[in-house]
Amino acid sequence: MKLLIQRVSEASVTIDGKIHGAIGKGYMVLVGCRTGDTEADVVYLAEKLASLRIFEDAEGRMNESIKQINGEVLLISQFTLYADTRKGNRPSFVNAGDPTVANELYEKFIENMRLLLGDDKVATGSFGADMKVALINDGPVTIELCSDSCAWHKE
Repeated sequence: MKLLIQRVSEASVTIDGKIHGAIGKGYMVLVGCRTGDTEADVVYLAEKLASLRIFEDAEGRMNESIKQINGEVLLISQFTLYADTRKGNRPSFVNAGDPTVANELYEKFIENMRLLLGDDKVATGSFGADMKVALINDGPVTIELCSDSCAWHKE
């Protein structure tokens, strides 16, 4: 499982011309699942995301977590995080998880984040929908987190 995290001052997702989810200061997170991901990956990444210290403290150092700043998260499902571009110019998505399993893991990730941060701190997109995401990247700061099932993480 993979997360692409952008620290934002605000973010929103629009589906069919209507705002589906919006947040203020926090993270806009693209959530990708691949074949072989499990609920253990969900738990690990939810805890890691909630504890990740990439917000500035009073001295201007990245030293505070989203919990410490009482921030919000916008979670967007994103199978293209597992695009394989090693051959040719058209990405292959064979490593992306089966949509049914990926949706279940995405929903479990949402549940875990709501338990860790509170229901009112978590906004979402809609799995498989055509979404328009808008954000103001703060910093900019963009971080990739990957669970143990990712090949590079095992090295």
